[in-house]
Amino acid sequence: MEYVSALVPPVVMAVFFIGLIVTIVKTQGGANKAKEDAAVDAVLARAEHTRQTPRDTEV
Repeated sequence: MEYVSALVPPVVMAVFFIGLIVTIVKTQGGANKAKEDAAVDAVLARAEHTRQTPRDTEV
């Protein structure tokens, strides 16, 4: 019976790891992808606009 108690923790960890990978793969894309892409595009556009806007440093 010692071999069973020695194998249980690695098997349990492997099952949870596989579940984590499956969850990550399933959540990529889908309905939320458009919202995430739009949010990233908005942040990038704001950063680009801020970078291109000249500052009035002459006083």
